[in-house]
Amino acid sequence: MPGRFRSNNPQAPDDPDAAGAAARAAADGGAEVPWWQQLAEDFASRPEPFDHLLRDRLLVGSTASIDVMVRTAAASMVAGLALPLGYRPSQLRRDLDDARMYTDLADSGDPQRFFAAPPAGVPVSERVPGWPHFRTRDGHCADLSFASPYFPLNASIRDGYLGHRANRTAHARYWSHDDGPRPTIIAIHGFGAESYWLNEWFFALPWLYAFGCDVLLFTLPFHGPRKSLLSPFSGHGFFAQGLAGINEAFGQAICDLRVFFDWLRDVRGVRRIGVTGVSLGGYTAALLASVEPRLQFSIPNVPVTSIADLVLEWQPMGVAVQALMRRYNRSVTEIRHVLAVACPLTYPPVLPRERLMIVGGAGDRMAPPKHSRLLWEHWDQPSMHWFPGSHLLHLDRGAYLMEMARFMTGIGFVERRSGDRREAGERRRGNGVASTERRRGSDRRGPEDRRS
Repeated sequence: MPGRFRSNNPQAPDDPDAAGAAARAAADGGAEVPWWQQLAEDFASRPEPFDHLLRDRLLVGSTASIDVMVRTAAASMVAGLALPLGYRPSQLRRDLDDARMYTDLADSGDPQRFFAAPPAGVPVSERVPGWPHFRTRDGHCADLSFASPYFPLNASIRDGYLGHRANRTAHARYWSHDDGPRPTIIAIHGFGAESYWLNEWFFALPWLYAFGCDVLLFTLPFHGPRKSLLSPFSGHGFFAQGLAGINEAFGQAICDLRVFFDWLRDVRGVRRIGVTGVSLGGYTAALLASVEPRLQFSIPNVPVTSIADLVLEWQPMGVAVQALMRRYNRSVTEIRHVLAVACPLTYPPVLPRERLMIVGGAGDRMAPPKHSRLLWEHWDQPSMHWFPGSHLLHLDRGAYLMEMARFMTGIGFVERRSGDRREAGERRRGNGVASTERRRGSDRRGPEDRRS
């Protein structure tokens, strides 16, 4: 496995039952057996061991324990407040009745059948934010919104889905340089973590801005201002409407992202747009790379790749889901199939491998590293960076920011200019990172990416 850590997964890449083989089968398009069948039934319980130094082993172990505690609390909250609504017997029966519509779309292998292009010319409103945490000297910040044109494909849940009125308005915060248009990065937050101030820090927004990029922080459906008034927590509606609701929420996320994409190009004149995202946002960034060919790059960070398998690892929610599966005599393979229509493993990326990059945490226990590996295999092993931390604690973050900087300059997304502020910022951050890499003999490129 590429990067500072190497995966010791006991299954060989050519094992037909291995997760890697399943991902490659999905990428082949013409494979007879799709990923949701090839992926092992016990994928959720399989470990992803790593080879790393003692110091890193201690770091990984300590950060992973924090993930487990937070994961248990979050899973308890979702199991107690979302499962009773979205997975009650009547809802499950309806989802299973509607499953054929979604499985047929997944079987087609054509993402455009589910992720139809949004209408052109959707008007986007701008207003001055009340409290932008990051204030620029050579640009401005604006809160953006528009009436989402998304119309759920599933008629049986359409009225209920559209009944969440707050979710029918899309939101984002946008930082732009006065001398633009500049290359623009769309950043997508994780589940329940939509706060702009948090994501300014997590995505190192001041650094990206100084690097020469404009940045748009996108708010996922049912999060933040899109949350329904009676929802007990942000993101509740994403998973509280059953399997069909999950598919439609991702359908809306991609639709709304493409509206912002069109606005950036047609109104702001931006020609280079990339996407990154963390966790659920990483999943969405990977999904966008299956749909939007105008993207310059996609960089999922600690992404989820199979939601059906992930929930089985989130205890105690996993126990509740397994009980429901036994009651209705359903396997995880069938659940994967229903959700496959909105899964990045179902479709080949529309971007070349050179424009794809994945960041994974060796100690991640919320979106375990085997999910990053699965996407890495599906994407034909693009650039991959492992860091010695967990889902919540990204240790050595400066190192992967430097790797992202090299990636973006390498594909021509940003152009290095003499005397530009981003050069100085990169040098300041790079000094410590470079010494760390020399000390540890790190190589964050995969074997296929080591070129002279």
